Amino acid sequence: MFLNPKATLMNRAEITRALTRIAHEIVERNKGAENLALVGIHTRGVPLAERLAALIGSFEGASPPLGQLDITLYRDDLTEIALQPVVKKTDVPFDVRGRNIVLCDDVLYTGRTARAALGALTDMGRPAVIQYAVLVDRGHRELPIRADFVGKNVPTSRGEVVKVRLQSTDGDESVELLEWR
Repeated sequence: MFLNPKATLMNRAEITRALTRIAHEIVERNKGAENLALVGIHTRGVPLAERLAALIGSFEGASPPLGQLDITLYRDDLTEIALQPVVKKTDVPFDVRGRNIVLCDDVLYTGRTARAALGALTDMGRPAVIQYAVLVDRGHRELPIRADFVGKNVPTSRGEVVKVRLQSTDGDESVELLEWR
């Protein structure tokens, strides 16, 4: 079995437009960027958080602080993914207590990544609020999780895969819908 390309859901310009809209929505919901911080979930949530922070900085005059979160050890399926999982760096160089934190990720699917990220983040302290921003929401929740900020909602089947490619991690930019064959 292999993945077969089915459709291009977003191109570079559409990703940029979606991120610009999300950045404005984040600032509006949080009444500015003063108490705001963004935390990207490895792998593609990190560059998305960086881009959102830069966009917010461009129209607010200052970029919010950035962090990066590895959720590997917080996953409820850790034994299913690998015998020796690769743990990436968690770096949240600010106190999360009392802050408005926006967790950033590429795709929201079952909600299990978000659940793990909530656990990892709250182990660092108690933020004032935690919001969730994703580039793509593809449905099929297994947990009661929803995104506060969504670039694009895409109805999918369980036999499909949404693949986000970003310039900084993949060398080009697109969101593709793939299916198992």
